[in-house]
Amino acid sequence: MPSSYLDSPIEYLKGVGPHRGEILKKELGIFTFRDLLHHFPFRYVDRSRFYTISEMNEELPYIQLKGVVKQITPHGGKRITRLVAQFADETGSIELIWFQGIKWMRDILKVGKQYVVFGKPTLFNSRFNIVHPEIEEYTPETAKAGGVLQGVYGTTEKCKALSLDSKGILKLQKMLLSGLPSTLAESLPTSIIYSEKLMPLREAYVNIHLPANAALLQQAEQRLKFEELFLIQLRLLKSKQLRMEKTSGKRFDKIGDYFNTFYHEHLPFELTGAQKRVLKEIRHDCGSGKQMNRLLQGDVGSGKTVVALLAMLMSLDNGYQSCLMAPTEILATQHFTTITNLLQGLQVNIAFLTGSTKAAERKRILAGLQSGEINILIGTHALIEDDVQFINAGLVVIDEQHRFGVQQRASLWMKTKEPPHVLVMTATPIPRTLAMTLYGDLDVSALDEMPAGRKPVKTVHRFESQRLAVIGFMREQISLGRQIYIVYPLIEESEKLDLNNLMEGFESISRDFPLPDYRVSVVHGRMKAKDKETEMQRFKSGQTHIMVATTVIEVGVDVPNASVMIIENAERFGLSQLHQLRGRVGRGAEQSYCILITGDKKGNDARKRMKIMCDTTNGFEIAEMDLQLRGPGDLTGTQQSGILDLHIADLAKDQKILERAREVAVNILTNDANLLLPENNLLKEKLNHYERQQANFSRVS
Repeated sequence: MPSSYLDSPIEYLKGVGPHRGEILKKELGIFTFRDLLHHFPFRYVDRSRFYTISEMNEELPYIQLKGVVKQITPHGGKRITRLVAQFADETGSIELIWFQGIKWMRDILKVGKQYVVFGKPTLFNSRFNIVHPEIEEYTPETAKAGGVLQGVYGTTEKCKALSLDSKGILKLQKMLLSGLPSTLAESLPTSIIYSEKLMPLREAYVNIHLPANAALLQQAEQRLKFEELFLIQLRLLKSKQLRMEKTSGKRFDKIGDYFNTFYHEHLPFELTGAQKRVLKEIRHDCGSGKQMNRLLQGDVGSGKTVVALLAMLMSLDNGYQSCLMAPTEILATQHFTTITNLLQGLQVNIAFLTGSTKAAERKRILAGLQSGEINILIGTHALIEDDVQFINAGLVVIDEQHRFGVQQRASLWMKTKEPPHVLVMTATPIPRTLAMTLYGDLDVSALDEMPAGRKPVKTVHRFESQRLAVIGFMREQISLGRQIYIVYPLIEESEKLDLNNLMEGFESISRDFPLPDYRVSVVHGRMKAKDKETEMQRFKSGQTHIMVATTVIEVGVDVPNASVMIIENAERFGLSQLHQLRGRVGRGAEQSYCILITGDKKGNDARKRMKIMCDTTNGFEIAEMDLQLRGPGDLTGTQQSGILDLHIADLAKDQKILERAREVAVNILTNDANLLLPENNLLKEKLNHYERQQANFSRVS
């Protein structure tokens, strides 16, 4: 049978048809047989043994029983709303309950017959029951508890309405696999399959959906995860290779007066070892004749802005302009103020451009860029507008780059005929495995060392019942001249979440800290930009003692005098976000504190997060732990170019597979850069197919 079997429209699979096909397309993105085959189970349940009713406990996620239906009772009068069956074995009895499919179940269930039941046990009123169990008549075949490991598939309510629940999808997978060609074409070169000891593709597909045992399932997962991660790495590395080959860069040949004068006479502190290392990496890139495309990641306070400034002075020493783009006016203003203060006394012309820049000032800036009078331009997304043109841009710095879309970054990058060097920065440390996948075509630098003398923020966890002690601590800190942030996860009350909302919090704080002794600011994302800026300026200038805010202050507020960060309902935040919020304090000379407040009852996951936050202030450690707890989606926000649209691999769990996949990809491109060897034809075809589907923004990552 031809390989086109897998490209057949899903409605042609027996058991699907036009109506079910439309639902599979809309709900699960399954358009072809191949899409269904790649709709992998997200977990497996053990069907290898029978339990007795006396062995049931709440710790068992699923349980398989054999026994007899003793009684069937409909509930709800004429319009039956619930069907309950008494099910018993030699050790006891339980209730089987159905709220849906009642008519069908009444027709097939027979009192006195023996059945196999499979489902999730639930304890209600001190008695166990199973709601909507899978049930089939006990036969010699079912007695063998066949299937051993049964896949559980993701589905939706609309799919379930057409019997496309997990069990229904498993039936389709069985139908699909029964027609799978016996000589299915391989998707990886034979040399890789052999060297990595990988299961053949057809065998992997069969054992991922219908594993005969745990060992075969593990081999199938290894094969499919390796292939997925390998092809991503090959794509990213090839993209980087093409950029290095085809994209020449402005050569920074010298370190001149601007850099040296600032470094030796104006830099107010000694650079950390990490900052010096990163500057060497940047200098090497910019002097290579190839375009630099480097990601600089580092904790809040690790000194990214100074590194970026020194890189911009390198650019200026070589006769080029630079720009720095930030996602918000607050953050852009902070950069402009910091850099202007640092460069006082040096003849460097810095301009500031945002959406609110007055027309006359904007006209002056545009003219200054064209004449070369302006050396450094700092601003927001206003920098990417068409009329903002540089005469000779040598370096583009993009801060908190994940907040800009790919096309926005491309617009900035394409403003000169010869591409400038690109330095993208983030204050959210990214786990190594995530960086390798999300930014695999960039060179990655890490500022993993904090400046000397900086006091770590002391972090403590307090329960709601300890609030009076927290209020007392706040008053003590304010009496010492300090300022305080209080962050809430919501603006308004939500019926779904029992959270302290910001407006209630503001009113409560105003009662606990009354005028005229205490003054409170409030800032949230729904405020007009002008009002938000006014409130922030009041806090920065010391006119208010407390800022009640949402996570709008996560990035871009720099108040050295603020020494206390209180995070309400801290269990509702991820680790990386908690760490970012904590980074708003500890920016001055005084000891700073972060207080995590939660309800008196919290789950295991929340308990782990609070402990991690109290135990470490290392952002890279926290990012790794956050990846383990939450997965990559929440850490990165919007997925980029589909790179994180993983079908089976898990970046939190499959680090070793990813690292090996990258090694293999590097080796292949080292030995056959253009994939011209016959054994690499298949890989070249796959890359060409991907390139035809994707717009190429690889050079602006």
